[in-house]
Amino acid sequence: QVQLVESGGGLVQAGGSLRLSCAASGRTFSTYAMGWFRQAPGKEREFVAEIHWSSGSTYYADSVKGRFTISRDNAKNTVSLQMNSLKPEDTSVYYCAARLGSAIKYNYWGQGTQVTVSS
Repeated sequence: QVQLVESGGGLVQAGGSLRLSCAASGRTFSTYAMGWFRQAPGKEREFVAEIHWSSGSTYYADSVKGRFTISRDNAKNTVSLQMNSLKPEDTSVYYCAARLGSAIKYNYWGQGTQVTVSS
């Protein structure tokens, strides 16, 4: 029902910024929330941020609060993650995700985009 494609990853020095984007296509009208997750080598996947599609309410992991901002563009069916003051520990593959309707868990995932922060 929904296809997600991430973009914007890359290599950046500590303290720098990156902006990730996720383009959603398909039956996006049923999307309840979209979010970003990340998984670093040797570490479990962790929640980063999410935005509820209709209300615009946002939620963040405490590790990124004050540095990352999630936003949506309803007209373009995209969600973005502005990442500022990046740290080496932010290095991960970042995944865009969506959950539709009443789904409790995120049930649609993008392919992931690599973010590498050098020290």
